[in-house]
Amino acid sequence: MTTTAQPSNVAYLSAAPVVQRARKNRSQQIFFFSVMLIFTLIWLIPMFSALYTSIRVQGDLTRNGFWSLPSEINFGNFATAWERGRVGTYLGNSFIITIPSLIGMLFLSSLAAYALARYKFKGNMLLYFMFVAGTMLPFQILLLPVFYLTTRLGLYNQFGGLILIHTAFQLGFCTFVLRNFMRTVPTEILEAARIDGAGEFRLYWQIMLPLSLPALAALATLEFTWVFNDYLWAIVLISSAGKKPVTAGVAALKGQFNTDWPVLVAGALIATLPTVFVFTFLQRYFIQGLTLGSGK
Repeated sequence: MTTTAQPSNVAYLSAAPVVQRARKNRSQQIFFFSVMLIFTLIWLIPMFSALYTSIRVQGDLTRNGFWSLPSEINFGNFATAWERGRVGTYLGNSFIITIPSLIGMLFLSSLAAYALARYKFKGNMLLYFMFVAGTMLPFQILLLPVFYLTTRLGLYNQFGGLILIHTAFQLGFCTFVLRNFMRTVPTEILEAARIDGAGEFRLYWQIMLPLSLPALAALATLEFTWVFNDYLWAIVLISSAGKKPVTAGVAALKGQFNTDWPVLVAGALIATLPTVFVFTFLQRYFIQGLTLGSGK
């Protein structure tokens, strides 16, 4: 006598692998989330430490140490850093340096990238590799030549010298990124515009630049952060306290014999706000720029 499996048993056996895969995926997700949470908390420890220090009093910090509970909370450290520490002035100087540098490097690199991406001429690849090679040159070996150059040109201790240096040194990377992106723009779009009578600059300004907005936004985010947070060129090319950007200015708050660490840390936290706002408002474009070409 033969027996046949019940329909419910057959359905259970067929659904068992699906349930096991779902449980396995669920376990992997929990493990991955736990690992990412641990790494995130570790990464945030310096930020929490800075916030904790910025609301304390120097005397309490000196007597009881960092790990003690604060005897009092002082939010006035931020006002002290802004007014007496001149962080507001230093922030203004950073914007004076960063904004023109950003506009200059994006405009010039987009012009160079458009020519390298859309035109075939002798030496095209050699010129492109020169831009790429410039990104591999360490800044440290150029400190003395750049210092002497700015001194001879009368640009030492001037905003203009720092702006020109930032623009020049970032052109290679910006051209490299924009050139590779502009090569992905279909040629038919530009040819159709040429047939309609559009000139070359109009093709660049009204067609190529709008299509390159994700790459431009990603570059703007990165370059704003790099130039705004620059410390090396700021201390080499700027000597006047009234012209220092925020990185060099906040570092100057550290005294030779005594330092008010809560005020210093409060000033450093204020200095981070512009870059946080830039990443917040350009986050969508920045992510698009990072994933360019990932779908190919």
